[in-house]
Amino acid sequence: MGKFVITKRANGEFQFNLKAGNGQTILTSEGYSTKAACLNGIESVKTNSQDDSRFDKKESANGKPYFNLKASNGQIIGASEMYESTASRDNGIASVKTNAPDAETDDQA
Repeated sequence: MGKFVITKRANGEFQFNLKAGNGQTILTSEGYSTKAACLNGIESVKTNSQDDSRFDKKESANGKPYFNLKASNGQIIGASEMYESTASRDNGIASVKTNAPDAETDDQA
């Protein structure tokens, strides 16, 4: 089972990582100025991860596939790591869809 891990950045902002059951980070958030906003971001991931149209499949400048998860307003709420193949990226999307809805929140901030 996946979990959202909330941490505080060096600049004082809060962020979360969605980790799969094996502990691998599958989605990283933007920085939030408050913990409440960070928690709202987690709820947004839980909701939006169930809508295929919210996943924006991309390719980095060096050719590595990755994806962004967007909210209904188009704002990016999370980004993936860089993958070695499009198949790996698609597995990452499937993992977010599976893990996010029921993931617990581990507040380490």
